[in-house]
Amino acid sequence: MLKTESVLIIGAGLCGSLLALRLAQRGYQVTLVEKREDMRTVALSAGRSINLALSNRGLKGIKRVGLEHKIEAYCIPMLGRMLHDKEGHTQLSKYSGRDGEYINSISRSGLNKILLDELDTFKNVDLKFNHSCVHVDLKQAHASFKTADSNSEYTIEADVIFGTDGAGSVVRQQMEKERGFLFSHSQNFLTHGYKELTFPPSAESEYAAEKGALHIWPRGENMLIALPNQDKSFTVTLFLAYEGGLNNFNSLTTAESVEDYFKTDYPDALALMPNLGTEFFENPTAPLGTVRCDPWTYGKALLMGDASHAIVPFYGQGMNASFEDVVEFDDILEESNFDLKTAFKVFSESRKPNADAIADLALDNFHEMKSHTAQDLFLEKRKLELALEKEFPKEYFSKYSLVTFSEEVSYKEAMDKGRAQDKAILGLLKHHKLNGDQSLRDQLTLIQKVSQQVLEGELLFEV
Repeated sequence: MLKTESVLIIGAGLCGSLLALRLAQRGYQVTLVEKREDMRTVALSAGRSINLALSNRGLKGIKRVGLEHKIEAYCIPMLGRMLHDKEGHTQLSKYSGRDGEYINSISRSGLNKILLDELDTFKNVDLKFNHSCVHVDLKQAHASFKTADSNSEYTIEADVIFGTDGAGSVVRQQMEKERGFLFSHSQNFLTHGYKELTFPPSAESEYAAEKGALHIWPRGENMLIALPNQDKSFTVTLFLAYEGGLNNFNSLTTAESVEDYFKTDYPDALALMPNLGTEFFENPTAPLGTVRCDPWTYGKALLMGDASHAIVPFYGQGMNASFEDVVEFDDILEESNFDLKTAFKVFSESRKPNADAIADLALDNFHEMKSHTAQDLFLEKRKLELALEKEFPKEYFSKYSLVTFSEEVSYKEAMDKGRAQDKAILGLLKHHKLNGDQSLRDQLTLIQKVSQQVLEGELLFEV
């Protein structure tokens, strides 16, 4: 049934496209406006095609709009982290001890195109590309735009506005300018940036490395990761400090210095990168930042996705969190009997703590991935956790599983419980209170006891 409200969504990335599709299915009159060209008609620029790790929370959003079968062919299952040391030795650290749990490598643009194609089938959707938003009237739900080939402006009027226009959101910037509105906003950047590179297919037109894993080269302060693509290539991402240390983005200024760096730190990866010298200097270096703001709604407008809570990519949850935004909002909208004003307020208040939690977890995982994954104590902890999940699949969930596979557990709960478990296990291992002479049941009981003490602030030992 078509609803009388008209909805303007600014930003046709993944979050905006999924939101537009769900609201179109609900019957709203939807206008979706994007400042960039239609990605289905233009070639993507090099170095901007980061693969995404699609997991259970994101799949909830895909299932909500009925597209799970369409995206299956675009997903490459990854069972765990393939760790690479400097000698080229590898070790697979599985994501879960339970059967059938994995994450999926998927193309950002490929997924976005599927959503846009589906939106084209709805008569109550108007898609506009190459239209930049220059001003938003949040109280009246009006927004002004201009096209790429014209300086003249025009206005779109709606009943409500959604800002899904990314970390640099124009809608969020307008909220900051509102007088008499208590609005907090922060944007914090890491000292590291990232650059995309490539493993092309092998000479035999096969994958150059193990297909079913997310590859990581942890090197203390810097790291390399690689995710598989459908065309049998890998998208490789270098995370490196801008300055400081022996090597950084500012010091790697020649092809020789880049090759020397990779020979020292990533020799087995270098052997798979015939185009490193060209890609390193042609592909852009981009920053890594976290956006937080509060509240997410003002007047007749609501922020969603990266516009309200952009995070660094180290938990693979940026897209998943944005898709879960859409599911959570859709549930709240129905519970409020489709009262958009009420839904905006409830969603902003209830979702904010979970967005903060996954932002914190993503920052934690940055340090874990580039350093801790290669440490003996961490590897011992992961081995124990996998054994516990295999033996007690309904009783024990690691922090990673709580975040990635337990979509019914909120990010905030996953963070609190997961951090307590991590602290308990690491402390127990460090002080030799867990060992192979104990049964897995006894170890689980001890971990649960100490985890609860950590949650309650009653630690028995230093960690």
